[in-house]
Amino acid sequence: MNRTEMPPIKDALHFDLRLKPYDYYELNNGVPVYAIHAGAQEVLQLELVFYAGNFYESQKGIAAATNFLLKNGTEQRSAFQINEDFEYYGAYCNRACYNETAVISLHTLSKHTDKLLPVLEDMISNSTMPEEELSIYKQNAKQRLTVNLKKSEFVADRLINGYLYGTSHPYGTSNNTDDIEAIPVDQVRAFYDRYYRNGQCAIFVAGHLPANLIESMNRTLGGLKLSKPTFTAPEILPAPAAEKKYRIEHDANGVQGAIRIATPFPNRHHPDFKKVMVLNTVFGGFFGSRLMSNIREEKGYTYGIYSYLQNHLATTAWMISTEAGKDVAESAIAEVYHEMLKLQTEPVGADELMLVKNYMLGSILGDLDGPFHIIGRWKNIILNRVDASYFDESIQVIKTITPEELQQLAKQYLQPEKFYELVVV
Repeated sequence: MNRTEMPPIKDALHFDLRLKPYDYYELNNGVPVYAIHAGAQEVLQLELVFYAGNFYESQKGIAAATNFLLKNGTEQRSAFQINEDFEYYGAYCNRACYNETAVISLHTLSKHTDKLLPVLEDMISNSTMPEEELSIYKQNAKQRLTVNLKKSEFVADRLINGYLYGTSHPYGTSNNTDDIEAIPVDQVRAFYDRYYRNGQCAIFVAGHLPANLIESMNRTLGGLKLSKPTFTAPEILPAPAAEKKYRIEHDANGVQGAIRIATPFPNRHHPDFKKVMVLNTVFGGFFGSRLMSNIREEKGYTYGIYSYLQNHLATTAWMISTEAGKDVAESAIAEVYHEMLKLQTEPVGADELMLVKNYMLGSILGDLDGPFHIIGRWKNIILNRVDASYFDESIQVIKTITPEELQQLAKQYLQPEKFYELVVV
């Protein structure tokens, strides 16, 4: 190798990107395990995915509160002892609650897995959901909410989802302080018993996996009263608002408006979804997009503007999000619609499309760097119930899509009259 000469540049378009296949196991109780054994470092990531999101709650806030309290006391361990068990081994255990699913995740050195799996088992099977811990959770949650409600962008995100899906739909609902205060401990315990102790669970594990990992998981997690997921959630139809345009004065002294422009859009099972991902990247999906070049670079209305498709398992939405000075908010919105119409009337240039293709494929290449990213890709595919070929098909779409196809998609989907429009100042 001659290091005085720059190596030849290779377009990402010519890379042969492959998603490393996972190994599949089932524990004694039928719980599926999707495993990626890779990486040079002796670390491991374990995620237990339960179908225990807010789709299943009968009262606002129950799912999130239950998920949080999993780490706050069992019959054998206090909240302090649980945290001590993880910290002693330099591990990190987190939990998160989403719409359909909820997650318990563990990051640890591979050699300590045997020591920590019993702690996870204890959290899933013996949590007591202490009332005093719930009171602390409520107090902290109300304080966070009070602070966040002062931010126009936080309010805008809550409102636009309510307009898109309806405020009774899990994707559109939002809590207030009264909802948090009203969470009863008996319902939290009942939710835990049904959706965690006796719930549906899938396990995703990646990293430098110990040789006895499945045996260890069977000794602990394999003996729980868990079952294999159906990978479906209750079907709840959206009830979108009739009105499309909203202007909200949240702060009379505010100088900046949070802008959200969005329209309902099908999920990954729709035949146009993969192609629309390319169109979205051209439109507003990266720093060199049409929206960024016009509204940030040329007009100077905002520091940043992006468009994206929400990552929902059911009906999703196409969203444009930015913050701009309230005196230029309407002008920024007009430019968004101008870029929509421009994509309908003028084909994307060859150089621009090549840039977008290289960007998208380069981003995917970065996402395949390491076992944690790879298992994340597989988790997205499995939980969204798309075919295993989805990844390869997405790559092929990026490589072969034409300006004419993008123009036709823009005519079909980027119609300004179909979009909800919100400004919160």
